[in-house]
Amino acid sequence: MSHSTSYSEEYVLIGFTSTSCHPPKALCFFCGDRLANSSMKPAHLQRHLNTKHAGHVGKAPEFFKRKLFEFRSSQDTMRKASTSTTSAKALEASFEVSLLIAQAKKPFSIAEDLLLPAAVKLAEIMLDTTATEKLKTVPLSIDTVCRRIDAMGTDIVEQVVGKLSDSFSLQLDESTDVSGNDQLVAFVRYIDTDDIYEHILFCKALEGKTTGEDIFDVVNTFFCENGMSWKSCSSICTDAAASMTGSTRGLIACIKKENPDVKWTHCVIHREALASKRMSPVLHDVLNDCIKVINFIKSRPRNARLFRRLCENMGAEHTQLLLHTEVRWLSRGRILNRLYELRSEVQTFLIEHSSPHATLFQDTDWIAKMAYLADIFSKLNELNMSLQGKDTSLLNLYDKVDGFLKKAELWRRASSQGDFTCFPQVNAFLCEDVDRASVKLLIVGHLNNLIENFHSYFPDIEEKSKQLDWVRNPFLFSETNKLPVTNQETLLDVSSDRGLRIKFDTSTLTQFWVCVKQEHPDLGHKALESLLPFASTYLCEATFSAMSVIKTKQRNRLSLEKSLITAVASLSPRMTKLLSEAQPQVSH
Repeated sequence: MSHSTSYSEEYVLIGFTSTSCHPPKALCFFCGDRLANSSMKPAHLQRHLNTKHAGHVGKAPEFFKRKLFEFRSSQDTMRKASTSTTSAKALEASFEVSLLIAQAKKPFSIAEDLLLPAAVKLAEIMLDTTATEKLKTVPLSIDTVCRRIDAMGTDIVEQVVGKLSDSFSLQLDESTDVSGNDQLVAFVRYIDTDDIYEHILFCKALEGKTTGEDIFDVVNTFFCENGMSWKSCSSICTDAAASMTGSTRGLIACIKKENPDVKWTHCVIHREALASKRMSPVLHDVLNDCIKVINFIKSRPRNARLFRRLCENMGAEHTQLLLHTEVRWLSRGRILNRLYELRSEVQTFLIEHSSPHATLFQDTDWIAKMAYLADIFSKLNELNMSLQGKDTSLLNLYDKVDGFLKKAELWRRASSQGDFTCFPQVNAFLCEDVDRASVKLLIVGHLNNLIENFHSYFPDIEEKSKQLDWVRNPFLFSETNKLPVTNQETLLDVSSDRGLRIKFDTSTLTQFWVCVKQEHPDLGHKALESLLPFASTYLCEATFSAMSVIKTKQRNRLSLEKSLITAVASLSPRMTKLLSEAQPQVSH
């Protein structure tokens, strides 16, 4: 061997590689033998080569270097195989469990405190110790679960932003969480290759004030960070708060400066709630009296317990009254129905406790008014429930409101003739010896006001609905002057296409028009303009309900954004991508 050969090269050329630096040891890459520290001298290593591997003595240096490369490659292969069977599976399990925790809206600590110990105990009893030891390697600490959920929430937002192209619609609303922070939630609806989809876009905390300009700054910052353009935002749906609709500094005014063509939709559910809220002073007093009675019983724990025992002794169907919450859409109808059903038990309880409210339940006229309020708000609740839900459009929600208005007209005509069968509780109560004339005037007057209020919040709703009949069913098309002649010609082509008729019968309305757009772009685009806008802020309201479950008094310092997105998102995180970006590491 020449004197120019370094020690490290000589070390390789006699068939050894170093396994570590502290302490230094040699590993023969021919037989795999490890030599002690005392055998590290070159002479000892040379002797091992001569005695154990005499056939390799004198071979070219490239042979030894190739053998070293093969040896290290085999080590890497074994290391990867070991990783794929333990650490990688533990990593995947960690992500999947974290996703379940987020979707169940549970605290992150539940994984380490309950899920993992429970899984280990199940494996110990039902399987064997090998499975138990494998489960213990899954990393599920609080910090780990938090990182997993943050990564999945970020990936979901990236997916949604990546799907937004030419045109999309926004739904915005804000609410206060348990710690007093104001949270702004946005959903987006867009046209994809085969249908219209809606997903959560972001949840951002509003620092400081919550004016329209502040809300716009938060949304605009998100748009800039993600390369989104206001020109692509075709419509936005909000409530009618001043911060949203202010003519100068409101959110819509700020957006119109960026995109003058954007259309604003006032949430249909909010409009229905506002229209049904107004009532005559007489009925308003009856409602307030009902709330006072309920509060007298429910707000005192002792009274609530005694009332429950009284209901049980009297064999009542229910044992509790319901509290009134003004911000809840269905509250009034539910509390009035429960109070009317338990009126006998309530009267007995109030008399036993010498409450001045007991005289109310001895007044048949007052009870008749309460019965009417219970009936009419039950019908309003049915309308409200029908307006809620995902994948709604202005077309079907306007149809439901229009149908309610027509029924209200029917109720008014029938009531003016003394027929109260449309209000079952009023009708049953008036069968007794009760003055029907005063009740009739009250009901007819309230229905007149109700219909008028609905028309003020939904002006020309029937006419607007008729103008879009060609969107609802292009195969029942009749000529309309609202469409340009070129669009009417295309609509005739569509209505004559039997293949599209089959598609219409076998798919949803949005799927049908997305399909039509591929063949008839102008007509399809015009139809989708009516289907793309959000009709209500229901998705935001449902998300606020999830927010109240996720962020509680015990978790009031939680950074809400990623947890909320992961919990309510309809898109699944891309696990393969996330796993490839994460480093497998077992728990110790």
